Amino acid sequence: IPQLSSHTLAALQEFYLEQQQREGMKTSQGFNQYSIGSIEEDWQLSQFWYSDETASCLANEAVVAAGKGGRIACVSAPSVYQKLKEQDGKDFSVCILEYDRRFSVYGEEFIFYDYNHPLNLPENLLPRSFDIVIADPPYLSEECLQKTAQTIKYLTKGKILLCTGAIMEEQAAKHLGVKICKFIPKHSRNLANEFRCYVNYASGLD
Repeated sequence: IPQLSSHTLAALQEFYLEQQQREGMKTSQGFNQYSIGSIEEDWQLSQFWYSDETASCLANEAVVAAGKGGRIACVSAPSVYQKLKEQDGKDFSVCILEYDRRFSVYGEEFIFYDYNHPLNLPENLLPRSFDIVIADPPYLSEECLQKTAQTIKYLTKGKILLCTGAIMEEQAAKHLGVKICKFIPKHSRNLANEFRCYVNYASGLD
């Protein structure tokens, strides 16, 4: 019978203990359902949450870009959605397009989204109805970016904020006409691939 080494077993036990502690925090009083990490990353779905600072920066940029009463769509970018919801009372509306149905806890603002079917969207999601679309395609492949780009172009009135790997710069320009920003986004866990932001408007990220 295969057995785990003592080191691996200890690491696994530590992971489960951390998970239990996080679950305990969630059930304790004052838990914020919109805080980053309230829904665990699922690496099998290629989920990597932004750091708190990065999510705040991107959320603030989206609010400014959308303008007063603006509409913001977060495509596969739940960390930004959560930060936007923490700004409760601000004059904007936001929705989250996401494959992971755990985010359906956010009610009517959640829209199930599979990038493999980029235009399979609810009828009430009208074309060009969002002032800005923030997107973070789950995979660093041209196929994923190209399909996500179809969704972005359908939803946006014009402004696009794309977050993806630095290696996707050429494809991002090709499919969405976006340019790389000086701002370097960070994740709560370090990624092996260099990550960047891209926009097609004069942003505060340069």
